[in-house]
Amino acid sequence: MRLPIALALAVGAAIVAIWAWLGHPVPAPSSPLAAGEKLPCVSYAPFRPGQSPFMTGLVIPPEQIDDDFERLAKITHCVRTYSTEMGLDVVPELARKHGLTVLQGIWIGRNPADNRIEIDEAVKAAQQNPDVIKAVIVGNEVLLRGEQTAIDLAAMIKEVRAKVPAQVQVTYADVWEFWERNRDLANSVDFVTVHILPFWEDLPVAAEESVAHLGEIREHVGQIFAGKEILIGETGWPSEGRMREGALPSPSNQARVIQELLALAKAKNYRLNVIEAFDQPWKRASEGTVGGHWGFLDAYTRDFKFAWGQAVSDHPNWIAQALGGVIFAFAVFGAALQGRRAAGVAPPHPRHWFAVAGIAFFGGLLYPRLVVTVPVESLAVGGWVRAIAMLVLALAAPLACAAAIGARTRLVTLAVALNPSSVPGTSRLEKLVAFLLAASLVLVVQIAFGLVFDPRYKDFQFAGLTPIVAAFAFYALVAPAPRQENGRQAEMLAAAILFGSGLYIPINETVANWQALWTGGLVLALALTLWRLATAGRTR
Repeated sequence: MRLPIALALAVGAAIVAIWAWLGHPVPAPSSPLAAGEKLPCVSYAPFRPGQSPFMTGLVIPPEQIDDDFERLAKITHCVRTYSTEMGLDVVPELARKHGLTVLQGIWIGRNPADNRIEIDEAVKAAQQNPDVIKAVIVGNEVLLRGEQTAIDLAAMIKEVRAKVPAQVQVTYADVWEFWERNRDLANSVDFVTVHILPFWEDLPVAAEESVAHLGEIREHVGQIFAGKEILIGETGWPSEGRMREGALPSPSNQARVIQELLALAKAKNYRLNVIEAFDQPWKRASEGTVGGHWGFLDAYTRDFKFAWGQAVSDHPNWIAQALGGVIFAFAVFGAALQGRRAAGVAPPHPRHWFAVAGIAFFGGLLYPRLVVTVPVESLAVGGWVRAIAMLVLALAAPLACAAAIGARTRLVTLAVALNPSSVPGTSRLEKLVAFLLAASLVLVVQIAFGLVFDPRYKDFQFAGLTPIVAAFAFYALVAPAPRQENGRQAEMLAAAILFGSGLYIPINETVANWQALWTGGLVLALALTLWRLATAGRTR
């Protein structure tokens, strides 16, 4: 008993040490704002959890916008909106109440009737509130979405320019590359509004390099449109979601990038609008987890995610996660001991205990992270079904595989799960492990195919996959050969499919993306495990 106790204590200590390291606050740059100084301008969308611009008939209550503006007035002078509908007609009045100015957005899409309503409402608001509305933004990334031509946009801008008061400026907002491709459009606007989002660049820029990148692009745009005032209409960094190459969303990176961007803007006298005020959970439907976490104010608490100039922990609840991980790891060792007692077999060989320790370490380390990420990364019925399945499998597979190692059971194949009668003599525990293997294979294939065929907004599910894959991998390393020698084509086919997927994922995402490397490595590990199941003990 000394070895399993020593290994359990070592695994527990390692889990606590790693979580303590992960939870340690990351130093932040000095605050870019002097005492009492406010942000120049922030993007504002009024939708709270459960609301979205796609909800027919939704009208945002004025009290909700009023509450938001009361909070924003403490930290900024200006809000940028994107539409006039769904209750946003009260924005000028409430902005005046709280001492805010407005960059009034007009949402331009494909539908001429909808565009007409937006234009007319924005013109009316500007005419009635020239003291509050300082500029009208006719369209947001319309060229990027391909919903209008530059010629049509210029006509709309000209119409709005002719109807709003002279002191209200008119502009159009788009990603900097589309301004570069449509330079003549600058002749129609009072100033050029460009979006510079290092995370979403075609070649993503890491957080530590994003401020330098923004400075380079801003200077480049300034040279193209010499003589025109430039507003950086959107820039910022997400706090959650999948990596894009070396660009990692995290609370500490968000705090770092936003503060460094503000410092650069002050030093260079750039006009700047930060995206965005509050998280917008509805964006997850079109942009994945990362799309809903660009706010520096939390969608639910409405509070700041970080404090200016103060260190930020990416895992503030690390103590609870470490404790949960230790309990998980001890449960794995307990399952192995119980499996041995139930089977009445001789004490496991030391290599078996080391395999159990491997299962306990990876499961205990990552399962607490999985629990935290499930509500963040799950969306709609399909997402929640997969998340619940992953929670169950990431708990059950390590416990079952540890028990199987303790009981000295043989390796199982997919046939045991799919056609138990074809493999006589299998125990209940072996059937359970086989069923969990089959279910895990379905889950891993679904995730892997998503990252191969439609990866842009897919999260890397390494936190949930690690306990599952590690459990079967260590089990396959020490368990005796399966009962049946032939008929394992399913394992070989699945191994080949996963092997190709596991290689493609990090190649497609580049080696700078450690989330892709980890996830691809897990897919490869399961492929090798299946290959072991397909070839172990076969008659030559």
